[in-house]
Amino acid sequence: MRMVDLIEKKRDGGKLSKKEIETIILGFTQGEIPDYQMSAFLMAVYYRGMDEEEISDMTAVMAGSGDMVDLSEIPGVKVDKHSTGGVGDKTTLIAAPIAAACGVTIAKMSGRGLGFTGGTVDKLESIPGFRTEIPREEFMKIAGETGICVIGQSGNLAPADKKIYALRDVTATVDSIPLIAGSIMSKKIAAGSDCILLDVKTGSGAFMKKLEDAVKLAEIMVRIGEKVGRHTAALITNMDVPLGHAIGNSLEVIEAIHTLQGKGPEDLTSICLELAANMIFLAGKGEISQCRKMARQALQNGSAYQKLKDMISAQGGDIGVIDHPETFEKARVYHEVPAPAGGYITHMDAAQCGIASMLLGAGRATKESLIDHSAGIELIKKTGDVVKLGEPIARLYTSDSCLLPDAQKAYLQAVEISDYPPMTQKLIIGRVTTKGVEYV
Repeated sequence: MRMVDLIEKKRDGGKLSKKEIETIILGFTQGEIPDYQMSAFLMAVYYRGMDEEEISDMTAVMAGSGDMVDLSEIPGVKVDKHSTGGVGDKTTLIAAPIAAACGVTIAKMSGRGLGFTGGTVDKLESIPGFRTEIPREEFMKIAGETGICVIGQSGNLAPADKKIYALRDVTATVDSIPLIAGSIMSKKIAAGSDCILLDVKTGSGAFMKKLEDAVKLAEIMVRIGEKVGRHTAALITNMDVPLGHAIGNSLEVIEAIHTLQGKGPEDLTSICLELAANMIFLAGKGEISQCRKMARQALQNGSAYQKLKDMISAQGGDIGVIDHPETFEKARVYHEVPAPAGGYITHMDAAQCGIASMLLGAGRATKESLIDHSAGIELIKKTGDVVKLGEPIARLYTSDSCLLPDAQKAYLQAVEISDYPPMTQKLIIGRVTTKGVEYV
């Protein structure tokens, strides 16, 4: 079958068979189908969509395009957690140790960031000595002995997704529900965990700006996971405002440490406790109400913080900076942003805050960009806070003072101030399982 015929079929709204999807995905991965034809196919999917069977078939082909990790030699139920991405989203660094402290095994492969801020791996690499590239045998050993290990993704884990995503990024086809679902779930299935918890973001700083799109994406991914035998659930969470007060790699690690010490921001703590409780629930440790109590207890008694330290020590990181986060490498330059007016902060565009952070060096404009681990933003004031004219509302951190003007301009474009307080927004909007959507 010719690729041009398959492009035409999808362009005209036709349904592709599993064999046809295999031809497209594997042909492109193996270099038999050129970029220009795959780009045309991705745009056809963007406009015409795929039904659930097509998405499931595409996901299975992408997952099987490279290594399929076998975690069976690690004792216990393995639970993975994935976020669809956001600004200030350091939840893995908090929720995973909480779940591990409650007896859940976390053997997780995470990615690097492209865009606003670094990914989980970038954040962890801001810890001196921490290793994210570990041989398979050592990865299994650490996860088995400590109950938690987080490493970078294998070079051959779902290579079809890696190649397709690179093309989506330059063809304006990133925000397509079928393509997002296939990308996320192919990696999660190939990574080998028994259970998968999805944190699907909605709002200004998320792929899914509209709640109905976030719910649709979550429902599709949950059904895909269950179809291949992975116990799967999703939380719909708010990413209209950056999560916590820190944006940037080492800044977010420090905030994660403070949160595990019981001193974190209320919004970040609340979301991480609910994520951890759902991970514990998926592992079969009790009813969700019991799991929430277990998660809170692990945070309060210090066992979750100890799990973080166990993982960092096992992966070569410097425990000294964890116990004394003030010793993390500091940015050479910092600048306080004054409020341009007095009143209430009624909105903070999360995506625009992320762009400001990237302009300071905390994210990647291209895959080749180098990250400044010390760069980022500390949010002094957030949505709902009262501010006075000229009062500091944020601190910008960078290694190059020349980056400050553009970053400050971008940040101020994110902030809206008015005379009236904003309506309170829910942090956790709903929970999606095979039984349906349960709104909070």
